[in-house]
Amino acid sequence: MVDDGARIPAEGGSRTDLVISNVKQMIATGELRAGDRLPIEKELSARWGVSRGSLREGVRALATLGVLETRQGDGTYVTQLDPDSLLSPLGFYAELRNSDQSTDLLAVRRVLESESASLAATRMTEIEIESLESILSGIDQVLESDDVDPEAFIDADAEFHRRIANASANPALAAMIGSLMTRTLRARLWRAITERDSLGVAHSEHRAILDALRTRDPERSRIRMASHLLGVEEFAAAHPSGPDGTEGTGD
Repeated sequence: MVDDGARIPAEGGSRTDLVISNVKQMIATGELRAGDRLPIEKELSARWGVSRGSLREGVRALATLGVLETRQGDGTYVTQLDPDSLLSPLGFYAELRNSDQSTDLLAVRRVLESESASLAATRMTEIEIESLESILSGIDQVLESDDVDPEAFIDADAEFHRRIANASANPALAAMIGSLMTRTLRARLWRAITERDSLGVAHSEHRAILDALRTRDPERSRIRMASHLLGVEEFAAAHPSGPDGTEGTGD
């Protein structure tokens, strides 16, 4: 049971904040586990000394964060608490950043992806390595076209980075990288259209990353990825926005 002190909201906090805090505590202590059903509203309202309205607001907030899910006619349940769901708000946060702040986020992405490449170098399977080769072979075909499709290049590029992140065998790391990647899709398209020569450069850098991964060399893989994404940061700093207002941040 949550102790009586939990019924008193922290200074400046609301009853809704109290509900959120108490649900988090129940999960942290193991009273509630992934997939468990929350006690009924009447019980929780009495237990925490809050109105049903405050309780519902807290539940809605936690549902938005991916912690809870309400099933019509069946109650409210704890989700599987997987990293993709819980860290998805990071992508929303990133979408709201202005041009100056987006450069900071790209620096974060560089740190995260460099580490994922280092981990993937020793953890990824031969099948995963060959899947990266398949992606890059597809990009070869895109670049050989007389009319290069920037969107096709960008989709393949994103998949290349996503698979390396997943191969790190660190779900939390992969989820954070995924959140930071999705926000830059339109900006990557803008870069690809306006800087056509950058497609070939990026592709050669992808090849260098894959070569490093094949050697199972963590430090070399880290350096290749860091160098690749540093170029993205530099482009973002030099081109803060496209003609439609999209941020010039992308790979």
